[in-house]
Amino acid sequence: MGTQPPAVARLERSLATGKHSPSVATLRKYVKACGKRLVLKVA
Repeated sequence: MGTQPPAVARLERSLATGKHSPSVATLRKYVKACGKRLVLKVA
């Protein structure tokens, strides 16, 4: 992902608590590093 472990921990914590919304670019990097794909749906 190209980031330091503390940054990944902050991202995971923010996703769990909902107190911060990471950018779509950050989510894409995270998802790619996990071997998954990001699907966004607006209804």
